[in-house]
Amino acid sequence: MIEETLAEAREKMDKAVEFTQDDFASIRTGRANPALFADIEIDYYGAPTPLQQLASFQTPEARTILVTPYDKGTLTDVENALRNSDLGANPANDGNVIRVVLPELTEERRKEYVKIVKSKAEDGKVSIRNIRRHAKDVLERIKKDGEAGEDEVTRAISELDDLTKSKVDNVDQLLSQKEAELLEV
Repeated sequence: MIEETLAEAREKMDKAVEFTQDDFASIRTGRANPALFADIEIDYYGAPTPLQQLASFQTPEARTILVTPYDKGTLTDVENALRNSDLGANPANDGNVIRVVLPELTEERRKEYVKIVKSKAEDGKVSIRNIRRHAKDVLERIKKDGEAGEDEVTRAISELDDLTKSKVDNVDQLLSQKEAELLEV
């Protein structure tokens, strides 16, 4: 029971770190990245559909992304969604593809993005700590119910704390990498 609890906590913490990393990818740096469009949804035949399911992306230049909708009928909807997004880009439609040129980031905007990244990192750490708290409660219940000895539970809690620290350190490392990437001119 103890090993199952630890394995479940490890798996959930891994997913929390992965989610935080994916969250970081959606924050824009100076380079064009298709992950920037992960949160954009298009009303496709009455259903909100992620843009990544409706179009392909190419990055021919550092700050340019070509968006090619699979269904040419959605071209104007895709263009409007891109224009209304918070990317600060002005998409150009040539009838087949949409060319999105991302503007240069100002120093002020870079610092704003760093604040956003720090906030997302803190959310990831809170998630990891919540997983730890839940797993610790389960371990305490195991001890209380007499399903395992006190030494075993103490060892498991120590292992859980080490796991938590390593996952929080992973998030901190991802944060420092993303910060450096954002502040790089």
